[in-house]
Amino acid sequence: MNAPKKIAQFISTPLRDGGGVVVYFIGIGGIGMSALARYFKSKGAVVTGYDKTITLLTQQLEAEGIDVHFEEDIKMIPKDADVVIYTPAVPATHKELVYYKENNYTVVKRSDVLQWITESSYDICVGGTHGKTTVTTMIAHLLRDSGYGCNAFLGGISANYKTNFWSSDNNVDVIEADEYDRSFLKLSPNIAVITAMDADHLDIYGTLQEMEDAFIAFTKRIHKDGCLVSKYGMKRSRELRAATHYTYCYDNKEADVYADDIKVENGAYKYNVISKDWKLEDVELHMGGFHNIENSLAAIIVCRYLGIDDEKIKKALKNFKGVKRRFEYILGGPNFPLHEWKSEGLANTDKNKNEVSKGAGSEGAILIDDYGHHPAEVKAALTGVKSLFPEEKLTVIFQPHLFSRTNDFADEFAQSLDIADEVVLLPIYPAREVPVEGVTSRLILDKMKLPQKQILDKNAMLDWVKLYKPKLVIMLGAGDIDALVQPVKEILE
Repeated sequence: MNAPKKIAQFISTPLRDGGGVVVYFIGIGGIGMSALARYFKSKGAVVTGYDKTITLLTQQLEAEGIDVHFEEDIKMIPKDADVVIYTPAVPATHKELVYYKENNYTVVKRSDVLQWITESSYDICVGGTHGKTTVTTMIAHLLRDSGYGCNAFLGGISANYKTNFWSSDNNVDVIEADEYDRSFLKLSPNIAVITAMDADHLDIYGTLQEMEDAFIAFTKRIHKDGCLVSKYGMKRSRELRAATHYTYCYDNKEADVYADDIKVENGAYKYNVISKDWKLEDVELHMGGFHNIENSLAAIIVCRYLGIDDEKIKKALKNFKGVKRRFEYILGGPNFPLHEWKSEGLANTDKNKNEVSKGAGSEGAILIDDYGHHPAEVKAALTGVKSLFPEEKLTVIFQPHLFSRTNDFADEFAQSLDIADEVVLLPIYPAREVPVEGVTSRLILDKMKLPQKQILDKNAMLDWVKLYKPKLVIMLGAGDIDALVQPVKEILE
């Protein structure tokens, strides 16, 4: 779908007067939608939107001058909107969406707008069923901090800049390429990154093979002289094609790029990055988890491909603070000891073992917040916490996300959650879905072998935390569980 002439002119102009463009968002509080809202606002457009729930993000948008309302009400929507952007999470019966469609407005998905924005830019697109938010944010930060410059459309909030969008005079876009709804197939990367192709979104794809087919199709959209960076060892990786193709892996020397000589100094990882053709020594990363060392390899490959100076890459990576809700310490925390991690996933191993550092707050309660909502992410997070705090009882508060995902992966979720010592399951967060008969959090609970497990609603969970005051807690989920983090923090403090 081509952009309307007025919008196309707006996107192509560097001016910030907006040209009288009016943009309305249905589901403006979503992480990807809010990045687009900030983009249009930064260029001077009149931006307003709807969301069903007040969140910290919607409050931030309002503080930035974007009006947001929280009722389905056609009296509150702009009748002069040049474009209406909606999220697939909004039901087709949404009153405002129906009004705009019936009255022949330009109504498009977020992926359509990203396609319009990126048609005339140099695009770095990061896809993958997990890890893509950290890698996207890391690449965008490295380009910004090094002075190379980029426009960033992120799927998380950068801890360095407290936002999921920023602009630059350099016509380079760094974009989180979402596989949901096949959105990433509307992008045409100059550089593409694929971090993982595990089964997910089976409500859209039906089978793992169909989802893998979509990632293969994504690589076919890379410019004919473009570059692909992919995790080494993925199934069907030989079908991923590009003019230039680099693979990366934390510890497998068969990959084009891997990490070596990893150690901890002054609370940070230090390591060397080894390629068949080059070596980057004394890299420093202030993030916990070997998987983040691996994520850094993808980002470093992209930066070296762009010709960024090695010292600038190292300086920028050292300054990287991570992404909100990605293994984020809310209370306490270690001084980033080495996790016991291997390229196949987190696992117990004698390789690279280090003693756990006792960081600030480690004698009190420790609270970690994480966006993990796929069994592989849950497993990685819990195994990581266990390796960091092997002597502590681990309490998990998990909110399943989507009825379809819960139904598809109930066995895998149960196995991952069994890593913990105690689990509190919240009711399923439905997002875009309607309830499915027989699919509740109990589907996971009944498959778990762990004896200490229960299902509580939000209020009951807070009462339970008040009563038992667990010492080590990780809160996991992609729904609205993030709104409960601060209340839990206040109780544990």
